[in-house]
Amino acid sequence: MTAREPQEMAQVAAETGAKKVHRSWDRVLVSAFLAGAYISFGALVSVTVTSGLDVGTWGTLPTLFTGAAFTLGLVLVIVAGSDLATGNMMLVPLGAMRGRLGWGDVARNLTLVLLGNLVGALLVAYFLAVQTGVIGGPGSSGTALLTHERLAEIAEGKAVGHTAWQTFLRGVGCNWLVCLAVWMSLAASTVSGKILAVFFPVMAFVAMGFDHVVANMFFLPAALFAGVTGFGWADVLENWALAGLGNLVGAVVFVATSYWYLFLRDQPAETPGTDQDEEPAERG
Repeated sequence: MTAREPQEMAQVAAETGAKKVHRSWDRVLVSAFLAGAYISFGALVSVTVTSGLDVGTWGTLPTLFTGAAFTLGLVLVIVAGSDLATGNMMLVPLGAMRGRLGWGDVARNLTLVLLGNLVGALLVAYFLAVQTGVIGGPGSSGTALLTHERLAEIAEGKAVGHTAWQTFLRGVGCNWLVCLAVWMSLAASTVSGKILAVFFPVMAFVAMGFDHVVANMFFLPAALFAGVTGFGWADVLENWALAGLGNLVGAVVFVATSYWYLFLRDQPAETPGTDQDEEPAERG
């Protein structure tokens, strides 16, 4: 099977967004929980593989390595199948633009998915990152201390290292690229093709230091659980709000609306589907 053309990708994206809403709330929550955990696995491995790399020796290459490792998260989301808020911010509004569902459906879906993502991220952060000792505490030694220092560097930069405007814009840039990764994965008919489509945009947004609200649901709480000081839960909540708003703008304005205008605007609006149990053909 050949790759889909952009016109076909737009149609599949809109259909996928509609199908994501046409499921029971418990299925959405479980799917979102998995996505939050998957993104956290990518975040955790990105911390571990770049710990101890001295900037004086490596320069900015650790950010590239961080991005390359982090791609595991979105690969798991796309290939294994789950609901990630940042991807849904593009797919579900596109379904609404096609007339397949209402904007109230969009708000409910994104709320449920964010909640499920948060629970999955917190579980991995507390139990699999900190309680396992993969991320050490302030008094750790060896590799545990290195991972603690690396996580502290990442988390402090995200929590207090930027102005509110910068965090918002970093959120916009992040999800523009993440949604392009999801969008391009719709063109592929093979697992290898989907992985290749995801790899470069995700690596790029991480390497540039952009903010992904679900990844930050792991990085920031994990740092606090590990005893990192210098910021608190109020800083975490502010970061989530600003990064999440930026992610939403990046998804809706720069991907969903752009491709709706290019490929779907002149097509007749579709009527909402009635099959409430049908599963999405594509996930993201």
